[in-house]
Amino acid sequence: MKVGGIDSTAIDAMVAQLKAAAARSQPAVNPLGGVLPTEKSATRVDFSQALKASLDNVASAQNSADQLGQKFTLGDDSVNLSDVMISMQKASISFQATVQVRNKLVSAYQEMMNMQV
Repeated sequence: MKVGGIDSTAIDAMVAQLKAAAARSQPAVNPLGGVLPTEKSATRVDFSQALKASLDNVASAQNSADQLGQKFTLGDDSVNLSDVMISMQKASISFQATVQVRNKLVSAYQEMMNMQV
């Protein structure tokens, strides 16, 4: 099913991978009451840092597209129209993907808030 131009099956597959990784990072419980040792510990990724890095990448793509567009408009011979259009499309796609991720996060938050405790 496509949601706003992005295939939601890819997002569902990513969520399934995240759930599987979270299940692997949980320590195995011994039926006799102890915790079984795991082979290696998972590295922790700070969500806020990952989100900030992603937003910074989108912002830099938009800024570089804007700068190329300005150079082309001013008549700089080193900038092709195709380069300008490609950079603008990349910036647009990265922004649309960011908006879709935001929409999914808001939807998940609303779902969690509506859960009966």
